[in-house]
Amino acid sequence: MRNLRNRFERFCYRNRSKGIPNLMLYITLGSALVYLMSMFKGTYALYDILYFDRALILQGQVWRLFTYVFTYDAGNILLTAVGLLCYFSLGRAMENIWGTLRFNLFYLTGIILMDIYAMLFPYGWADVSYLNMSLFLGYATLYPDAHFLLFFIIPVRAWIFAVIDLALTIYNVIMLSSVGLFPFSLFPLVAIANYFLFFGKDVLNVIPMSWRVNARRLFKKKPKAKKATGTIPFSGSYQASAATVKVPYTHRCTICGRTDVSHPNLEFRYCSRCNGYHCYCEDHISNHKHIE
Repeated sequence: MRNLRNRFERFCYRNRSKGIPNLMLYITLGSALVYLMSMFKGTYALYDILYFDRALILQGQVWRLFTYVFTYDAGNILLTAVGLLCYFSLGRAMENIWGTLRFNLFYLTGIILMDIYAMLFPYGWADVSYLNMSLFLGYATLYPDAHFLLFFIIPVRAWIFAVIDLALTIYNVIMLSSVGLFPFSLFPLVAIANYFLFFGKDVLNVIPMSWRVNARRLFKKKPKAKKATGTIPFSGSYQASAATVKVPYTHRCTICGRTDVSHPNLEFRYCSRCNGYHCYCEDHISNHKHIE
């Protein structure tokens, strides 16, 4: 599985410029145009043509499998504008670090997963809001220390919002299932399944590195005490010096050599563009020469 993932990442890196550049720009502009035309005309006729409808799709209106991504509506013009601007910024940031091809595949995979799930059930539905939430989760995983302004005033780190969103999503699934709406209650998880597919175990990056290191130390089994052999280690012996110098660590920066033990508050990342597994600290993950 790891080899398959590495091949996929290398393929995306070699073809990073292929695909539709600025995909989120077109989606947000299209969504804004649909919203404004519907608001000024005072009718939702345009929404009725674009939204996901399983019955109409089976009758031949197959464009609805994709056009529902342009039906974003947050309730009023201000929240809709802020939401579209936010999603454009998140998608643009992900495309810059991933490349055009990988981001296109990420968003398209989310659409296809929702379409398949919604078409399997008679009352299936698809909503772009959950798909856009996968953008936020992806951004929070790539930039966990980025700040968002809660109520446009209070700065909150991205990873905190990501953990809250995941917790609320799981809570909604449980509550909907408890009132007999299974399997439709699983739709929120299906809508963000592309996030788990593309990030894999990297989803743990939303948790601060210092927390993960402390958790490993907490649950790490203590080594069994060695029985005395009757040998007295002298202070100048190799065994005594090695025991005092060796320091275990989990992550070590390839550039500066800092580790999660020597700097527990430092964030570490693994570069997907380097050949092999190479770890870098937060100061060098975006500022290093990629290893071919």
